[in-house]
Amino acid sequence: MAARWGTVDDAREWARAEAPSIADDPDLLRGLAKANRHAASPGAAVAFYDVWYATDVRAVLGTIQAPTLLISRAEAGASVGGQGIIATGASYMAGQIPGAHHVRVPGRDMVPWLGDSDRIINEIDQFLAAQRAEQAEFDRVLATVLFTDIVGSTERAAEMGDHPWKELLERHHSVVRAMLGRYRGLEVATAGDGFFATFDGPARAVRCAQAIVAAVRPLGIEIRAGVHTGEIEYMGDNVGGMAVHIGARVGAVAGASEVVVSSTVHDLVVGSGLTFEDLGVQALKGVPGEWHLYQATSS
Repeated sequence: MAARWGTVDDAREWARAEAPSIADDPDLLRGLAKANRHAASPGAAVAFYDVWYATDVRAVLGTIQAPTLLISRAEAGASVGGQGIIATGASYMAGQIPGAHHVRVPGRDMVPWLGDSDRIINEIDQFLAAQRAEQAEFDRVLATVLFTDIVGSTERAAEMGDHPWKELLERHHSVVRAMLGRYRGLEVATAGDGFFATFDGPARAVRCAQAIVAAVRPLGIEIRAGVHTGEIEYMGDNVGGMAVHIGARVGAVAGASEVVVSSTVHDLVVGSGLTFEDLGVQALKGVPGEWHLYQATSS
């Protein structure tokens, strides 16, 4: 290799083994030989190939966790039992890498951009599309959502005037955030006088809502709160999904100083010491079906 590196003969030998479709194209072979000379000295090329062929990765294939696609040309490489040696190796690797997907495409060239490259591109596109769809499911998690807002805020703002109302809102926000911190809630959004937060436990969300109800009373205001547990979807810094819409609609049912929860929350907190008043089955605006709701009465 050291003696022939960067020559047309060396390029032709490589092409016959790995890219047969260009093995008889003198212009391409001259270009490949020149590229090899610019890429590495003969000594560096030999050192690279020594490392390449001396490295055995079989023992670590089973530890790969990333989604894996292997694509091989069916007739690439020397024939072994009627199958190209490259496809044989790819098939072995696919069997060792957990969940790997192996696709054989027609042709003899190992170089992917030769031959029917559109087929290879399409296989990669389909693989990535499937991974994106699966990843979207990974972004969905089970969480408890809490919505609060001030009862009669529009009338109160008109009565107080802009500046006093703004000061009251700031005190309200401070109180709500203090309670969210105490009960380990995560503030997602604030819109006017309303808060949207998530919790990793429904009982803490209900207790946080009750604590907010009590904490804002000295300010001369009352809030209402809704709590629901379901799958939410993370969308950058925001949170979405049907569970969010349901939580907001549950909150809209609540009256002054009331904490209303869905039947999902009610069932999940059994044994927590929380007690509830049955509000019966109700329709929630924009949400399919009917929902059994409960009002939290004590902690």
